[in-house]
Amino acid sequence: MPEVATRLHWLAELVQPNGAEELPGPGKPLAEMWAAVAKAAGLSDEALARKVAIQFKLNLADLETIAPTVTSLLPEKLARKHNVMPLRATDRQIFVATSDPTDLDLEQAIGFASGRQPVMEIAPPSAILKSVDILYSPDRLVERLVGKVGMDMADQVVLLEDETPETVSTAEIDATPVVKLTNLILHEAVRTGASDIHLEPSADGGTVRFRVDGVMRTIMKVPSSVMSRVVPRIKIMGKLDIADRLRPQDGRARLQVEGATLDLRISTVPTRDAEKAVIRLLDPRNAKQLEALGILPEELTRIRRLFGYREGIVVVTGPTGSGKTTLLYAALRELATGEVNIMTVEDPVEYELPGLTQIQVEVKRDLTFAAALRSILRQDPDVVFVGEIRDRETAEVAVQASLTGHLVVSTLHANDAVGAIARFIDLGIDKSKIAATLRGSVAQRLARRACPKCAVPINGPLTPDETKLAARYGVAPLVRTVGCEACSNSGFKGRLPILEVLITNPKLEEQISVGASSAALQKATDTGGFRSLRETALERVRLGQTTLQEIARVLGDAGADDGEPEKQAPHLLLVDDDPVNRSIARGVLEKGGFKVSEAGDGAAGLAVLGNGAGFALVVLDVDMPLMDGRQVLARIRSSVATASLPVLVLTGSADEGAEAQLMEDGADDFIKKPLDPARFLARVRSALRRAGE
Repeated sequence: MPEVATRLHWLAELVQPNGAEELPGPGKPLAEMWAAVAKAAGLSDEALARKVAIQFKLNLADLETIAPTVTSLLPEKLARKHNVMPLRATDRQIFVATSDPTDLDLEQAIGFASGRQPVMEIAPPSAILKSVDILYSPDRLVERLVGKVGMDMADQVVLLEDETPETVSTAEIDATPVVKLTNLILHEAVRTGASDIHLEPSADGGTVRFRVDGVMRTIMKVPSSVMSRVVPRIKIMGKLDIADRLRPQDGRARLQVEGATLDLRISTVPTRDAEKAVIRLLDPRNAKQLEALGILPEELTRIRRLFGYREGIVVVTGPTGSGKTTLLYAALRELATGEVNIMTVEDPVEYELPGLTQIQVEVKRDLTFAAALRSILRQDPDVVFVGEIRDRETAEVAVQASLTGHLVVSTLHANDAVGAIARFIDLGIDKSKIAATLRGSVAQRLARRACPKCAVPINGPLTPDETKLAARYGVAPLVRTVGCEACSNSGFKGRLPILEVLITNPKLEEQISVGASSAALQKATDTGGFRSLRETALERVRLGQTTLQEIARVLGDAGADDGEPEKQAPHLLLVDDDPVNRSIARGVLEKGGFKVSEAGDGAAGLAVLGNGAGFALVVLDVDMPLMDGRQVLARIRSSVATASLPVLVLTGSADEGAEAQLMEDGADDFIKKPLDPARFLARVRSALRRAGE
């Protein structure tokens, strides 16, 4: 076989006549020869491949669509020797990517190895080598990935095999490339302050994403062959069964990263073609006192008042990842003075706190929340923390415990503080027992804090988006995010708790016991310092701690920060004389993605309509002073400008004849009060769809 440098002089002549002298000497690798010719000609690898393909009347190779099983037809040793990559095959032919179509030995070797006639296609040698690494030897690709970032960081991640970090040395760590890459991912997650790592397989590879300050970030993409090795490595760390890929599994591990100990909660689920793994990173140092959480002073005072009770139930509500458990741990740390007996039932135990007796739920051993709670009531506890009240049995035991002189604290899934009452009712708890035992509830969200290193004060005019949000919320923003190295160019660093703290009072207890509506419960809310989630969120904006865009994201105001034209959010007019009903209805509509204007009576509603704001629908209460809903409806239908405007009527009447008359008078639909949010939104959207048909 002739020397590569000698054989490839045709390549230099192709792109630059008389340029062969610029080639490296004989014996150099093909990739180096190719790079030298491309550089001399001022061409990219792809452009040079295109010239070669035209010269030899061959096709360019598509290395993105290689048949999965074709590598079995060509040995890796042969592919590396000749720097070729098999692409696809028929029963008679095999299509192969090469950079040198003049290599006659190659054709003979491929034909002999595969038993098929080789058909050459052209690709740059570097691209071919990468494909060979991915499909033949994934571990070599992993080595290259690790090498790009550096091995030192990977060595700073140590898997602890037991609960005593002091006894583990770095000599116990396996140093394979997959372990190194996994350690690099974990190290980067800790460095960026991620709370979760998502390893997500897909048909065309895998994606590693971090959740940082509550928002997902894509960190890297890797080939499927690499992802299929990293996920089993994670399962090994969590002592899971790597052979079982068909069932969800949960595990835990403990790491040291640069000397700091972290707990991992590992969860895997099967997907169509592979497994997805999610790792939650828990730093025991994050179990802080209440003052360290950054709670606003008014809400902090009310929280301490709640946890100052020595009997009853206190719950914290909010979606997953909103900081409920962190808040409760902080409160328990303050209570753990040694003067009270505090016991917890958790699944899992997230942080180990001194001064507490913590019990891990083990469903396989019939140690459920309810069973564990019954057992610890015989241990003379003063305060009982239940990780979550998720079923009727646990709720009933919690209520019974609170009635017998214990303070029970727990988490509950509800949208807001008042929603905790409805959630207990849904779980089947008697209303009178709820009124007697519930001391209060806390609703929490987490908003990202504007990065203190790069946020800039707003001195000039607002942007269009800021102007729109300022009008919606009635608050002008003080700072604007920019992005810097400290915040990974996100503009935000750290998070702020947004809370509403409900403390029950005699009026609210009375309303609960008689089964009052959500609107009535909202009216009975303690007004002596109670502030809603919206109000406390806007306080953060007034303090210059975050932005209106972030508040809109956290509170779920669809379309608030997507930069879409206003027409994308239909403009609705809400006419109701009851401010509480208006507040509830507005909240539901805005969360549903609508822009809402309000009017407090019928006459004011007609005046707003006359301003030509271009409303898509009117939500109209029937019983109002000055001009009732029927009169307003008649005026709307008698005007050419509003005759076709959809009108949804709110009615508290149980008279079916009255409802039928409203429809005869021109209402497009009606809904009974008190409002059910899901049904209300469905009726609004249905009326808008019919209007657009």
